[in-house]
Amino acid sequence: MRIMALDIGNARVGVAVSDPAERVASPVCVLPAGDVVGCAKPFKRLLEDWEPELLLCGLPYTLAGEEGPQAAHVRDVAQRIGRACGLPVAFADERLSSREAKRSLREKGMDEKAMRGKIDMIAASLFLQAWLDARVGTEAER
Repeated sequence: MRIMALDIGNARVGVAVSDPAERVASPVCVLPAGDVVGCAKPFKRLLEDWEPELLLCGLPYTLAGEEGPQAAHVRDVAQRIGRACGLPVAFADERLSSREAKRSLREKGMDEKAMRGKIDMIAASLFLQAWLDARVGTEAER
């Protein structure tokens, strides 16, 4: 099953996908939030190209492990996206994913301006990969 991860922000949504075997997450793109929430043509095209069976949305948690102040908004937006696209929605902890994405891009020599359009899709791929890895670990314990 292919999973599409969405790092939902007020202005932009980072998109990443898994391979069909659910082992590897890859960043795809960043779209304007309105295009994703409204299931506009650019987002529909991504759905057609990748054919995901699940939308995994990053949920902002505090460092204490509680849902952050934006969590209710993200849950609401994610559910609207899922209904508009006809796909089930799940949630993953996105705590520190944007910070880790910035660190990774800085290590590649990018400055703030060059990073601007990439952070959200890298963050989506990071929390998707963590989610995939956790599922593999859970399955191995059975």
